[in-house]
Amino acid sequence: MIVTVLAVAITAGVFVLINRFTTLTEATEGCTITTPDGTLELEIEQAQVAAAIAGVAHRRKLPERAVVIAYATGIQESKLLNLEFGDRDSLGVFQQRPSQGWGTPEQLLDPVYASGKFFTALVKVKNYRKIPLHEAAQEVQRSADGSLYAQHEENAKILAAAFTGRVPRAVHCWFSPEGDEETPAPAPSPDEARRELARTLGAGTTLDVSSRKRGWLIATWSLAHAQKYGLRRIRYDGHAWNVTAGEENAWQADAGASRERVQIS
Repeated sequence: MIVTVLAVAITAGVFVLINRFTTLTEATEGCTITTPDGTLELEIEQAQVAAAIAGVAHRRKLPERAVVIAYATGIQESKLLNLEFGDRDSLGVFQQRPSQGWGTPEQLLDPVYASGKFFTALVKVKNYRKIPLHEAAQEVQRSADGSLYAQHEENAKILAAAFTGRVPRAVHCWFSPEGDEETPAPAPSPDEARRELARTLGAGTTLDVSSRKRGWLIATWSLAHAQKYGLRRIRYDGHAWNVTAGEENAWQADAGASRERVQIS
């Protein structure tokens, strides 16, 4: 089955947001999101964007509903991809426009910045937690057809449950530890990953955690960015992810993995 860049396909009960012109059976990397409400498959870039959105919302102490609205908006606008093009001068995951005062092109291509701008506008929408999702999203986006955001609400809820850390071990990503001829795997850079995590969650962020939900948010963020920063292992809360586990083996039991600290290497 082939999924095009604009399609939201369903195969064997699994929703696939996007797998750009890739045969699903031949995918060599990706992420699977599994919660009690359903399963989604993402590209790694989509998972990174989703993790950034959840991280910024966590930093701002926003409710999960805000994350759901952001995800539904991002799915409709860009399929949760950090697009360098769009209608007129629209850019990034939310297709925000420099000419409309959202920021510079460079800023809007930073998912952390773009998410912050989206949430700044969203919290100004009266009763955004209670009104229909598409109405809240349209108040922010002012798109040609605001009703289109509603169709993505259920998928957005699955993503929010996973990336906010509310559902533990909900995200599994796999990729070749060696990379490929065109893009060799980077050397492990856990320090760089920590700096980017702090930029997302706020200055002073460490891998020490005060709650299990925050711990799984950080562990999930780390997993979504494992390929980018060359991470090989993530340990937390009695479980561990290893890059060598492959597509079928997600988080495995690890009795030595602490609940007080996320370990990345």
